[in-house]
Amino acid sequence: MCNLETEGTKYGCGTRKLKKIDCANQYCFNSMYHPRNCPDCHCDRYFGPDARETITLHTPEYCTSCQYWFQGGAQHRR
Repeated sequence: MCNLETEGTKYGCGTRKLKKIDCANQYCFNSMYHPRNCPDCHCDRYFGPDARETITLHTPEYCTSCQYWFQGGAQHRR
């Protein structure tokens, strides 16, 4: 099962900068060793717990990617 290293600002939406640590297992969907044409794929699809988390700043604000969806125009009916 692959893991993530997270580093940087932790936003109110939970977004952080990520780096993947590859487990090199062909049965892990997130690994670069998993075949693209895996027939009837029942392989592991989820990441394991964070291998390391370094938070340099906490902020209640949303990141720029999430601002539109959670605080911006996407909330309004058209």
